[in-house]
Amino acid sequence: MSKRNTQQRRHNILSQLTETGEVSVDQLSVQFETSEVTIRKDLSALEKSGLLLRRYGGAVPLPKEITSSEKISKQKVAIAIEAAKHVRDHNRIIIDSGRTTAAIIPELKLKKGLVVMTNSLSIANSLNELENEPTLLMTGGTWDASSEAFQGKVAELVLRSYDFDQLFIGADGIDIDRGTTTFNELIGLSQVMSEVAREVIVVVESEKIGRRIPNLELPWHSIDTLITDDGLSTELQNKIKAQGIQLICAKYN
Repeated sequence: MSKRNTQQRRHNILSQLTETGEVSVDQLSVQFETSEVTIRKDLSALEKSGLLLRRYGGAVPLPKEITSSEKISKQKVAIAIEAAKHVRDHNRIIIDSGRTTAAIIPELKLKKGLVVMTNSLSIANSLNELENEPTLLMTGGTWDASSEAFQGKVAELVLRSYDFDQLFIGADGIDIDRGTTTFNELIGLSQVMSEVAREVIVVVESEKIGRRIPNLELPWHSIDTLITDDGLSTELQNKIKAQGIQLICAKYN
């Protein structure tokens, strides 16, 4: 079955879920005349995109307490749309693990000939679902539960075997004086990512800018562009620009 048919089937599954409030794997398998394995893959992909919640034997709509985080979602989407504008057809890019970086994936669906490296299994799975079928590379390495990504020397060696046009990376905080900061003490891979990419683009919500977290991840001189939302004060905007950084504030209201 073609990717286009897959997309249409998943759209129909969501429409049916909205109408009935519940769908089952066996019923959908019969309805769409496809295997239960295919339907489970559909439900898994839709869950990863935040469109439903899987349960044993089927799926249900997302609980209201999950969908109530609309403001944060709009921030991430606005940032992701701006980030994707920097990606040209046939670019070779790195997408680091993280929720904000993951939001970029759907915005890449029309790009042609992409090569994408990531250290995140969830991002890899999302990339694999895109109809434009980018070439997917994984760093491998040692699994780190706190960052939900691969880290370590093996991952660093793999990265050094390539060169990339861009790195898209998030942050736990932005120290105005120093650069991006993180709660995770494993910062070696992030630094290698920045070294093997010609352009480093940080994507982060405005509420994280100004946070002073002990672990410096990327100093300002390693960063080219920072993309955030339009909740950033003029004072902070000016301080970031003074570091020689291209600053983009995406509107989400």
